[in-house]
Amino acid sequence: MFGDNLQAILVILGFVVLGGAILFAKLRNKQTPAEFRQTEEATRRNYHEQSAEDRARTP
Repeated sequence: MFGDNLQAILVILGFVVLGGAILFAKLRNKQTPAEFRQTEEATRRNYHEQSAEDRARTP
């Protein structure tokens, strides 16, 4: 009987810990609009540079 209660408590505690970890990660990884624009611009620049290098290598 005590084992069933302990298992239920552990399952509930596991959901709470998992939810807390997900919430922590979401709050920690927020980007400001300026950071988002900077990241997008850097990605576009990298793709453009890679495309130029690929075209230069192609005979």
